[in-house]
Amino acid sequence: MRSTLRHAKSQPYHHGDLRRVLIETALQLVTEEQDWTFSLREVARRAGVSHRAPYNHFPEKLDLLAAVAAVGFERLRDALLRATAGIDDSEKLLAAICRTYVLLGLENPALYRLMFGPVLSDTGSADRPTVAKIAGAQARAVLEEVVLHGARSGAFAVAPDNPQDLALNAISVWSATHGLTMLVIDRIPRADLLVDDMIERMLRMVVRGLRQSGAQPSRQAIGDPTMSLRPLSALQPVRKSHAKKRKTVK
Repeated sequence: MRSTLRHAKSQPYHHGDLRRVLIETALQLVTEEQDWTFSLREVARRAGVSHRAPYNHFPEKLDLLAAVAAVGFERLRDALLRATAGIDDSEKLLAAICRTYVLLGLENPALYRLMFGPVLSDTGSADRPTVAKIAGAQARAVLEEVVLHGARSGAFAVAPDNPQDLALNAISVWSATHGLTMLVIDRIPRADLLVDDMIERMLRMVVRGLRQSGAQPSRQAIGDPTMSLRPLSALQPVRKSHAKKRKTVK
């Protein structure tokens, strides 16, 4: 009986599913330990394969973590799509997006930190891993589509034919939602504040801003005018010593 079970377990790997199994195993470890300091050897042990097997699909641990983050973004996208299905009102769509986003982040803080934190980008490379970047863009596209829907319906004071205006308003909503998620994960708000109440107040602020987004403040009113003219690509990341972090990633 045992030999039959072992043979049944090994079959998926011969069919090219090892990559998926390794990602699922790493995701399980992130969820259980709320950290990603585990080694590729531990992932292999949990997956029931040789300690060298993961390297056939992931040359470095960072590659596996990027794939795990991509799964996180895919789950976020799917959850946002489910939450907005059948809703046509722009403000209700936005509320569903923001609530789902925050609550999903709180369900698995370590995965959320991996998706958005510096571990995938602060390793000397100029950009985040492609697999995570693409999955993240697909999740963000759900929010951007909601903002576009509100712009076209007239609910939001956003120019539907102006890609930059759409992007700026979407990033503003995202910033507020992401910021609240991180504050709650880090337990920074007062203990007597309910998460639902904080989400509701954030939503009021975001919706009010979208209704009034046509009233643009002057650059002098929002800070250094030269900073507002600089594209994101011109901003250089702050380089720090992360020797210990790099050891845990490999």
